Order: sequence, then structure tokens, then C-alpha cells
Amino acid sequence: MTDTAVDNGVTADNGEHLKSREGYHYRIDDYYEVGREKIREYARAVQDRNPAHSSEQAAEELGFDGLIGTLTFVSIPALIANRRIFEKVITEYDVFVQTEQVIEVHKPVVAGDRLITDVELSSVRRIAGKDLITVTNTFSDDTGEVAVVMHTTVVGVSSDEVEAGITEAVDGVLMQAMNAESRREAAASYDEADVGKFPVAATLSTVSVDRKTKSLAFEDVSVGDELPAVVTRITRGDLVNYSGVSGDGNPIHWDENVAGLAKLPDVIAHGMLTIGIAAGYVSSWLGDPAAITRFGARLSSFAIVEAGKAGEVEYTGRVKSLDPETRTAKILVTAKSGGKKIFGLATADVRLS
Repeated sequence: MTDTAVDNGVTADNGEHLKSREGYHYRIDDYYEVGREKIREYARAVQDRNPAHSSEQAAEELGFDGLIGTLTFVSIPALIANRRIFEKVITEYDVFVQTEQVIEVHKPVVAGDRLITDVELSSVRRIAGKDLITVTNTFSDDTGEVAVVMHTTVVGVSSDEVEAGITEAVDGVLMQAMNAESRREAAASYDEADVGKFPVAATLSTVSVDRKTKSLAFEDVSVGDELPAVVTRITRGDLVNYSGVSGDGNPIHWDENVAGLAKLPDVIAHGMLTIGIAAGYVSSWLGDPAAITRFGARLSSFAIVEAGKAGEVEYTGRVKSLDPETRTAKILVTAKSGGKKIFGLATADVRLS
């Protein structure tokens, strides 16, 4: 996730002020209903062709009564839910750059689910002169059980670290509901009473560990096994499409002028897009997308996408460890673009049959 904050003239030195708000949390008043066509749309956007994301019959064969959302599908309700915290609470910065994503799946998201989203400012840390901010989203279904927990870490970038004029440039291209004026109005309505208003759901669903998977057999996998390499092409059209489908409209992903003012070499692919493709890469090898129980990735670089020329990301993987007691494996995933690793470290925890 990347986003652009209100230009309020403060600097990263106010990270300590933000740390005083660590633990701020709220629950979204309304549920997010997972749509059948939205699952299909998002799967196309992250180039995940597993039939369980598009065919009800394929999903039923895996034991689900509706299409299965891809691993990163929950980034859509997360962006909606997190808008309040970035408009009202985390207002010290001009730009945010995603650095880490962790997704824990206790129950796969299925079409028809009604997700209740809890949002928490779970951590504020200062490392090497940068403020690292972690927002945790907890998604519960209408039974009250936790289905997915997602931790998103971003670096807050202040005005002295970007080119002058970035706020005006962003305002000139963003959809009006997201421009700086609307964000200033929201920030002015910050209410300390939002803190602690809801009971956080504590019961974790056991579907992901109890269901019988249809993935690779444990006996057929060995430590050191390599997943087949896959090269994925990403065009500007893919970035614009992902922006629209996911709701992440940050112009650094489609506007060269704003990317340059943010001191980026060119337009870059969304971190969540490259992670979503990586999750599909692992599930394609597994054969069962619901067999991934955790995916974590640190973003160390980015995939540049030039105008009129597709960017390429090469995904490779290796079985790092196996647990015969739980019949699970940890997969080390590597992604490279332009000769650079875009994941500093990425691992997937998977269940084998």
C-alpha cells in the first residue's frame, strides 16, 4: 500500500508524536461484502489464473461454496478501512512507501463473505532516521471468527525528502474524493474518542488448518526443491488497471511527474501487485490457493515500468524447510526486476496434502 498524506508542514521529527498514538484503533461501522465478480476482477489484476478464483466448480472441488479470493484480495477492504487512520491520525508525512507486508490466513475469503474490519496503529519505530509505521487489519466474518490478519508497514516520508510541489502535483491528478483538501477536512475532525471503542475479535478461525488440502503431497516435496522460474510482464496498463481494481490510486504508479517529484527513477509497480503475483506463483505450484496460511515480504527495491515498455519481474522459489508433524513447508520466494531483488526477504507458509 502506498498513499499520499496531507501537506501539513511537519517533518519526520514528529514521529514521537505519532508514537504517542500507538494503539489507536477502531472498527469500521459497516461490513465489506466480498463480491463474486470483484474476486474475478482482482485475480485478473494480479495475473492469478488459478480456476478457483473464477470457477465455482473449481472452488467447490476444493471444499468452498463460492469463489476463493486471492491471498492479497483483502487489500481492497483494507484500503477502504485504513483511509480514516491515514486522514486523521498519521498526518505527519507527505508520502508513504510500503516496506513490508505480512498476511496470515486463518480462513480463506470466499464470495459472499461479510467482512468486519478492525484497524490498529500497531507499531511506530524509528530506524536509520526513518519512521516505520505498521497498521494492522483484522478481518472477521459474520460468525465473529477472525479470517485474515494483515500487517502493513510503510515508511513515512516528509516534505524535506521530496521535491517541492509534490502536493500540488498530486492534487492535480488524484480523483477529487482523495485530494488534499478533502484530507485536510478529515484530519481536522480527528476524535480521540475513536480509541478503544470496539472489542477486538479474539477467536481465530481454524478452517485453514483443519481442511483437507488438495495441494502437493508432503512425501513428494524435499528441502531444497526449486519451484519453476516464471517471468511476469507488467505494463502501464496493468498498473492503471490494478489502481482501479484495488483502490490504490497513488499516482507514483502511473504518473511520471509525481514519481519524479517523489524522487523515484520512473513509475513503479505497486508493492501489493508484485506480492499478489508472488502469491499466485506459489499457489500455482501448490495447486491449492487455500493452502497458503501465511505470506510475508520485505520490499527492498521496486519494479520500474517505463512508458511503452513492459517491466519484467522474475519469480523463483525454493523449499526452505519441512515439518512432518504438521505436513507444512516454508517456501523462500525471490523476485527480481532489472537485475535487482525487489523482495529483501519473502516467505510463504503452506500446507501439503
